[in-house]
Amino acid sequence: MQVHFGPLRAPSVARDHVFSALGGRSVDEALGAGVDPKRVWAEVCAAFDVPETLRYGLPDEPHDA
Repeated sequence: MQVHFGPLRAPSVARDHVFSALGGRSVDEALGAGVDPKRVWAEVCAAFDVPETLRYGLPDEPHDA
């Protein structure tokens, strides 16, 4: 979430945004209730139009030669 939202906004989104698809819970509440993190992330991606490049993990980081 920090890659998409930034280090300041990500905790706020996780704590404050309520997702109807997660039973009216925030990310933090859903994870605390045992909802699969992949499902939670999928709902965040859908709600905030996260780019495809971030939906299934972080893009590969360049490796030193």
